[in-house]
Amino acid sequence: MLNKIARPFTKIVERYLPDPFIFVILLTIITLVSASLFTTATNIEVLQAWGGGFWNLLSFAMQMLLVLITGYMLASTPPISKLLEKLATFASTAPKAIILVTLISLLASWINWGFGLVIGALFAKAIAKHTRVDYRLLVASAYSGFVVWHGGLAGSIPLTIATDGHFSEASIGIMSTEHTLFAGFNIAILVGLFIIMPLVNRYMLPSEQESVYIDPALLQETTPKPTTITRPAQHLEQSKLLGMTIGLLGLAYLGYYFFITGGNLNLNSVIAVFLFLAITLHQTPHNLLNSLQQAIPSGAGIVIQFPFYAGIMAVMVDSGLAQQISRGFIAVADADSLPFFSFISAGLVNMFVPSGGGQWAVQAPIVIPAAQELGADISRVAMAVAWGDAWTNLIQPFWALPVLAIAGLKAKDIMGFCVVQLFVTGVFISLVLSFY
Repeated sequence: MLNKIARPFTKIVERYLPDPFIFVILLTIITLVSASLFTTATNIEVLQAWGGGFWNLLSFAMQMLLVLITGYMLASTPPISKLLEKLATFASTAPKAIILVTLISLLASWINWGFGLVIGALFAKAIAKHTRVDYRLLVASAYSGFVVWHGGLAGSIPLTIATDGHFSEASIGIMSTEHTLFAGFNIAILVGLFIIMPLVNRYMLPSEQESVYIDPALLQETTPKPTTITRPAQHLEQSKLLGMTIGLLGLAYLGYYFFITGGNLNLNSVIAVFLFLAITLHQTPHNLLNSLQQAIPSGAGIVIQFPFYAGIMAVMVDSGLAQQISRGFIAVADADSLPFFSFISAGLVNMFVPSGGGQWAVQAPIVIPAAQELGADISRVAMAVAWGDAWTNLIQPFWALPVLAIAGLKAKDIMGFCVVQLFVTGVFISLVLSFY
């Protein structure tokens, strides 16, 4: 049944959804016009906010690029390639392939969102080499696991409000993760999604006639030719001692960071794990640099889009447009319905402010006083904002870019399936937030 529901969405999206770069340009224009028309900001102030915020995501853009490249480099190492290939053999049929890649993606995203995006995409590629399955849905299933990230161990909103000195501490204090990440309602959402998402994806599987397959030969990595050493410098490039020494030093530091100092799994530590494991497992600098050359093209399309999203975020926040959207939803809420309306408003704002931390900075000054005035559960409201942010990521090309780059697809190839995922997960999360 779900494949029949997904079919029209898939056709519409494939026909009308533009390239993500065109999407962000249109989103920019919509944001600039809306801020000029519906806020007190003047046209000049809107333009200044856009231009001034254009470079605010440079650090994050570099992190995203490194997540993609280092994850790709790690996956191309002989041990990891063999492991992924071995796991892929368990997906002997198309339904098994869809279910398995969804579960792996959900688990990896629950641990860390960057980890989930890369692992999900790489595992989908490994499966496609062995199993005849609709490649579009396979990659969409790999991306769908991303929906749980903000309710997982690296969720930025629950971790922020559990940290000493966070910007809203004066109004809500320090909120332990036992009231957010490990609260009954959040665990219920996670368990439900771990059951629902694999089933939804499996039953969206198109028929044999409608499926789109990929030639496994296109997914094979090119094997570099053996290098003949003709210069002294090449001895260093081919040195296992040199490569593995720096790799093991990095891993030693990470062991100290995680197990001695109690460091957290954040975006930087994920990048470091990917990088130093890749260096160690490739053994020689030469092998590592070869894998780097293969990885770089997959990240090229990402870089140019981040400044535009930074500009959009700046306009949304500085003009007050994001706050207006949130206030509009919250104005009609009561104590029981506030989590629901916070969830919906966060989902809408997320299309323009695709950042968990940025989302909370925009909405916290609105939802916290509303929750206090109405007597609503602040921890539930905070998690509602977090889940709203994660929810509409399913149709936000910004976050799909790393997955698409690794898989070699366009946003239009998977977004039809993602729309169905959006509807199903939205209903489920809303019900749990409202009634559990």
